[in-house]
Amino acid sequence: MHYSGRRSRRGRRKRSARGGAPSPSPKPPKPTFWQRVIAFFKGPQVAAPPKPAERQAQNGATKEKISRKPELVEVTSPKLYVGNLSFDATESDLFDLFNGVGQVRNAEVVCHKYTQRSKGFAFVQMTTLEEARRAVKELHDKEFLGRKLVVSGAKTPDIERAA
Repeated sequence: MHYSGRRSRRGRRKRSARGGAPSPSPKPPKPTFWQRVIAFFKGPQVAAPPKPAERQAQNGATKEKISRKPELVEVTSPKLYVGNLSFDATESDLFDLFNGVGQVRNAEVVCHKYTQRSKGFAFVQMTTLEEARRAVKELHDKEFLGRKLVVSGAKTPDIERAA
């Protein structure tokens, strides 16, 4: 038999610890050179405070998300904000709904730039200020396509700066 000084790899198997006991937990991977360079410049890492959801899970409390009440803006122009709108609502649906209160000049559902899906709110412009005020009184909290509408005056640039 010829012996070359090398062992054959065929037939060699790694054996687990006796009795099928689990092997010790693996070590975390060693950081790469660039990870160590970045860590050097970042300095010592401080643990970030837990996020609110993690904090609730730690406390064992299951708290529901607190919904914020929409801000009702006084009607100072014929333009109205319509919130909590169904994603299926179209401009013609709004046109028909608000035509029952007064004459509608324009209805515009705000959509996502890329997907063209409704964002859930719209702007409706009535012909007069009185019709706009009447629309808020009659249609605020009214159920429309399975949701309660939020109808209020639209913010104007003057109101946004003051807030």
